[in-house]
Amino acid sequence: MGGFEGGDESGYWDVDSLPTPIYGKKKKSSHNKTTYIQTDDSIYTIKAHAKIDIFLKITGCENERFTRHSRCVRLEDVYDTISFVPSECESFTVEGCDTIPLESNSIYKAYKLLSDSPAGLDIVDFFCEHKVVVNKGIASSSGLGKSASNAAAFIRLAKEVCNLVLSTEELVRITSSISADIAFFIYNYPSANISGFGEVIEPFEEEGLFFELYSLNKKYDKDAVASILKEQLLINNTPSLFSDWNELDSKSILELELDPTRLNDFYWASLHIYPELKKEHVQGSFFSGNSFFNLINKDI
Repeated sequence: MGGFEGGDESGYWDVDSLPTPIYGKKKKSSHNKTTYIQTDDSIYTIKAHAKIDIFLKITGCENERFTRHSRCVRLEDVYDTISFVPSECESFTVEGCDTIPLESNSIYKAYKLLSDSPAGLDIVDFFCEHKVVVNKGIASSSGLGKSASNAAAFIRLAKEVCNLVLSTEELVRITSSISADIAFFIYNYPSANISGFGEVIEPFEEEGLFFELYSLNKKYDKDAVASILKEQLLINNTPSLFSDWNELDSKSILELELDPTRLNDFYWASLHIYPELKKEHVQGSFFSGNSFFNLINKDI
């Protein structure tokens, strides 16, 4: 499907549902890329964190793919867990994602891309003796990067457990077709500036923040939103108006620009198709994916 990349779901808004409060917080940043793996009785487990976009500006469109300028922040307390559990399997097996066909599952897509890489034999052999188990903590319709995060966590865990001789850059290149968000989650920085098609990741050092989130539990027509972005926004977008946001910490950006439609072009375009979204907007909140979020000002 062409159009906007980076979310997890497609479809249409369900205007009858109400925001559901969920909570997450980002603790003080320590920008290392260590993969945190828990082991218990030969079971390997890793966290697949959610993320929010502090801002997301569309800067161009090439071959039906949007380029962007954004700040992504990892949510430390909102995550799924991905486990590799010993099990004799006739084929690659994922449990915990029963509503998603295997061929559409982002973890399976990551497995297929890795299995076709030069290190593929090791990963194929490993998953003849292990199954993947997903324990959910991220709402499926929250738009907080769930599918991309799951795929990236699988990739990072497989790299360590299967001793794959692939650099982070190679992993991003091999699996970039899964999602525009995949690179952010593979690099695993707590905060980063994103550009290009989502593959250019620059870590941003900043103090941790607390966030309160409200999931809309809606689905939307991405193709229609993408059409609005191409037809209207790109004609009038002026990159110079937000180019200095890369240098500001996330709190300063949110205090400087209070209008969520100026911070997030996806939200701006969505309002053109679904004006009823204004009724869902929580006072003083900002928009990311399919959720509104508030910055909570308190000491960590």
